Amino acid sequence: MTDRETFLSRAAEARKDADEAMLDNVRDRCLRSEAAWSEMAARAERTEKMRAARDAEKASINATSSLAEPQPQPADQNPNPA
Repeated sequence: MTDRETFLSRAAEARKDADEAMLDNVRDRCLRSEAAWSEMAARAERTEKMRAARDAEKASINATSSLAEPQPQPADQNPNPA
């Protein structure tokens, strides 16, 4: 289970608790908790997306830099012997 899934689960649990609460202050506390868990889930989702984009960019850079670097030739096939 990812962090985002955990946060969403906790938000749903807080919503359920709010719906079942008899006291106004308990209901309000549960609703604040739901809002906080939902915000954490949104942040976790943004983080996952940014991490995936960063990893893709790094992979692209690594792929292009490995193509641009000249490959060393074996000593017996070197066109410019020293």
